Amino acid sequence: MEKQAVRDTANWIQVPRPVPGPATRLVCCPHAGASASAFGPLARALPGHIEALSVQYPGRQGGPGYRGFTDIGELADGIAARLRPWCDRPFAVLGHSMGSVVAFELTRRLEAAGTPPVRLFVSGRRSPSDGLGVHVPQGDAEIVEELRALGAVPAKLLDKPKYRESILTVVRNDYRANSGYLAPPDATVRCPVTFLLSDADPYVDAAAAEAWGSHTTGGLTVATFPGGHFFLNERLTEVAEAVTTALPAGSTGRHTGGTR
Repeated sequence: MEKQAVRDTANWIQVPRPVPGPATRLVCCPHAGASASAFGPLARALPGHIEALSVQYPGRQGGPGYRGFTDIGELADGIAARLRPWCDRPFAVLGHSMGSVVAFELTRRLEAAGTPPVRLFVSGRRSPSDGLGVHVPQGDAEIVEELRALGAVPAKLLDKPKYRESILTVVRNDYRANSGYLAPPDATVRCPVTFLLSDADPYVDAAAAEAWGSHTTGGLTVATFPGGHFFLNERLTEVAEAVTTALPAGSTGRHTGGTR
């Protein structure tokens, strides 16, 4: 079943660390410019009953096509369609930075389809109806400067023209999609939401994290960690523990959906 699912998703859904008969799955949506490999460390840090699935967005090397995407809703549609083979067990959705609004829109679609996640984890992004609230780099020089400042891409890759242009092609599209996304104030998910907040994130503070509460009817929890925007790997043990604690560790029976 699971090997067939991997073939059917044509690289959209990747499994950094396969788990036989997992109790729960965690669907991970990467930040702007990132590939599915961004969640490899988290996948390996999770306990043996949780299997992480990492989404490979279109336009990435080895991913589904090279056209990329410029619309968060269309991206969520594509992920939801290809995630169906994996919805046979309880699962949660996690997104970081741009991936947070991808995860939010994905969760809305999964709930509408009758396969609701048990929880949504988000980090590094203002609420869906608040927009980015920061200046979006417009030119290649600005984009490279931001990537260097955040440590989002290894500096040695940005120094090599061939790799830099490949990275910029992806990031330009991602930034366009991220900055163009704005959900209505009444857009909500039914599942509970956990905001993973880093105390030195330049883009999100405690008030911005709390604003996610208006986009769920299932309640909001804020868990705070030391670190900057890319704290997920910097505080890997603590993040994995917070995610694990919030997820069910019980039956591995078939997940049939329904309202929570």
